[in-house]
Amino acid sequence: MNFQSRIFDFLQHQQNHFPKHDMLNAKENGRWNNYSTQEIINYTNQLAAALLSMNLGGKGKRVEDQDKIAVISKNRPEWLMLDIACQKIGVILCPIYPTTNPRELEFIFNDAQIKYVFVSGEEILDKMISVKSNTPDLISIISFDENNGATYWKNLLKNGSDELMKQVDQISSTIHAEDCATIIYTSGTTGKPKGVMISHRNLVSNVLNGVSSFPFPEMTDAKALSFLPLNHIFERAASYIYMYRGISIYYAESMDTIGENIKEVKPTIFTTVPRLLEKVYDRIMTKGAELKGLKRKLFYWAVALAEKYDNINSNGFFYNIQLAIANTIIFSKWREALGNNVKFIITGGAACQVKLLRIFNAAKVPIYEGYGPTENSPIITVNCQKKGGTKFGTVGVVIDGQEVKLESDGEICVKGPSVMMGYYKQLELTKEVIIDGWLHTGDIGVFEDGKYLKITDRKKELFKTSGGKYVAPQALENKFKESELIEQIMIVGEGEKFVGALIVPSFQTLKSKVNSSDFSSKSKQEIINSQEVINIFHELIVEYNQFFNSFEQIKKFELIEEEWTIEAGELTPKLSMKRKVIQEKHHLLIKKIFN
Repeated sequence: MNFQSRIFDFLQHQQNHFPKHDMLNAKENGRWNNYSTQEIINYTNQLAAALLSMNLGGKGKRVEDQDKIAVISKNRPEWLMLDIACQKIGVILCPIYPTTNPRELEFIFNDAQIKYVFVSGEEILDKMISVKSNTPDLISIISFDENNGATYWKNLLKNGSDELMKQVDQISSTIHAEDCATIIYTSGTTGKPKGVMISHRNLVSNVLNGVSSFPFPEMTDAKALSFLPLNHIFERAASYIYMYRGISIYYAESMDTIGENIKEVKPTIFTTVPRLLEKVYDRIMTKGAELKGLKRKLFYWAVALAEKYDNINSNGFFYNIQLAIANTIIFSKWREALGNNVKFIITGGAACQVKLLRIFNAAKVPIYEGYGPTENSPIITVNCQKKGGTKFGTVGVVIDGQEVKLESDGEICVKGPSVMMGYYKQLELTKEVIIDGWLHTGDIGVFEDGKYLKITDRKKELFKTSGGKYVAPQALENKFKESELIEQIMIVGEGEKFVGALIVPSFQTLKSKVNSSDFSSKSKQEIINSQEVINIFHELIVEYNQFFNSFEQIKKFELIEEEWTIEAGELTPKLSMKRKVIQEKHHLLIKKIFN
């Protein structure tokens, strides 16, 4: 067996080259608890032996024959321990988002014939107990926390005898690169979840090619803050990169404590999605709006300066002098809020506003945007640290080991060792998506300057107006979201005479724009119904429409008071809009737009 052909080989690689005292870290009872590389090795071996005692693992090479267990948990060291333990004995781990609704849970558990599930938190435990009777293959629920309603995971470790520990070594030596390591069910924006089968080779090749392309140097004194769900391939692949490159991982307590945890950990790197960057930026701008006099003027001067930043074309000596001053007196405070140690942030999962990329990079908070679907394990392209490797507004250059081509309609296709094994139990669907080795992503794109890939839309999200014109909603949405007044926006107009929009305003920003003195006493519904607010958004629409062709321009809009959320089923776990759900929920407003 070639070294580093299986994911769990990365763990031994770290132990051999840079054993760490703080490989994985979590805050427990108010203090950070560190797990060393050796401790993680010990725990994963003990847990793998315990799984063998439960009659799991070592069943065969066919995916259908391999045992499957699920994990539904927030990010924590035990998550990665379970992941590695499963890999060592040929058990397929199926990670599931904690926000997955009961109906989808039942489908996934029955489709994959899940035998055990590891959970964290009372809420997830209660949800699993409620669906257990409808998942006949599920034997038991195991908890990472000490609960009365489930087996505590550490109690399992007592079952891992010395004989079983030897079996772990024997079985792990038979695990091959071609073997399936995980099945990730993608929720998508419509339809039933699809089980993406990913092999060790898929993930290992993507990690190594990503490391060499970006590149990631060995960073044994570096720290990563992890808060994006490990259930998503983006954060999971990032974790394998951290493991391979000796970067310690610190798990945020929750999405609500990210700011506090950043100040404590002072991370070198973290991954994020554009929606979270937008929220960080909005908070910064809200605080800036509260400044008075000269401080306020300097704040807005610095931001306006940063909006013009270009990493490829210099704005000249005088601009650079001004930017250096802005970095000293204004942006230094931004960097302090991020721990004053961030070397790079990687964003993906959706298109990031170019304005934000310019501003944060100008403020010496380097953000690199990448791209790739779960089906490619996932990285296809990334904006890189090397010279000429980054262009704002694109998702970067194709990484090593990948071939990319654009079909006649602009669809992005990729071929390489990272392309998934296929969809579990869905051979026909697999054949539709992988043709002659080429994965058809369903994304539409173009190459700029011959090497930078730019995503323009989703193939299935393009719609045609009654006039026969095709409209790419993402392009409009991304542009309009540059306005601080817009929290969320969805473009509509399939089969209609013109393009319309549903808009969720940023009420915090709106407050500073309206003349009404009793803004805070009004309900959100009263605010969006006021003629003053409607006029503000009408002017904004007119301003931004100039960037588009006449047939693409928004002719009418409706304001919505409540933000779309994962909990309400309007967003996917990676914060993409479920267009069909939103359209159904607001069908009367859409009807009003086009009447």
